[in-house]
Amino acid sequence: MAKVELFIITVFFIGLNLCTVYGKAQDYDEQTFIGGVSLGANFAQVDGDNFAGYHKPGLNGGLIVFSKLSTKTALGLELTYSQKGSRAGASQLPRKANDQNTILTDYRIQLNYLEVPLYLSYFDKRRNNIGAGLAYGQLVRSKETYRNESGTVYENDAKLFPFRKFDLSYVINGSLQVYKNLFINMRFSYSLVKIRSSYNYITGRPEQFNNVYTLRLQYLF
Repeated sequence: MAKVELFIITVFFIGLNLCTVYGKAQDYDEQTFIGGVSLGANFAQVDGDNFAGYHKPGLNGGLIVFSKLSTKTALGLELTYSQKGSRAGASQLPRKANDQNTILTDYRIQLNYLEVPLYLSYFDKRRNNIGAGLAYGQLVRSKETYRNESGTVYENDAKLFPFRKFDLSYVINGSLQVYKNLFINMRFSYSLVKIRSSYNYITGRPEQFNNVYTLRLQYLF
């Protein structure tokens, strides 16, 4: 895990320096490529875990490159670190687990991905944009825990209930300019393939999917 985080940080700063140098060299109308950085938060849930609501916050940030196809369209490519998962809402607990014997007083899923979103975007003259596409996510860390009525915290065995090592999702993406090169970015993403196929007898259904809203600040050079 430490090596993955070091790799992400290294790529982030190398990309930031390259985008800064390139962005200063050209005006927007003359650029074929538009670089940028983003940082914000995910608000996530896992559909199929028997708990509803976007109660799981997480980090979302990375590098962006747009390749202009015309004056108004561009292909966007990102390298993003994205924390997803699920957390039971306070109003949903306590609840009986699937075995009808365990009383859950807390339940959480933590899923950390290194994602590569690819999407087509439409730009207006101020560089406000909206687009849609796909995102491939490589799982770098997963953890599932629950607390019972006695206060004991359990971590489910990843070998018995493993999460898929990758996630493929569709994304709907939009950015609104707030000041010069600074944008507010909003995104919705949803898994196209189930993130776990083995049935967890503690909670949830056999098929589970990531369901995520993202709010970020973007800086385009």
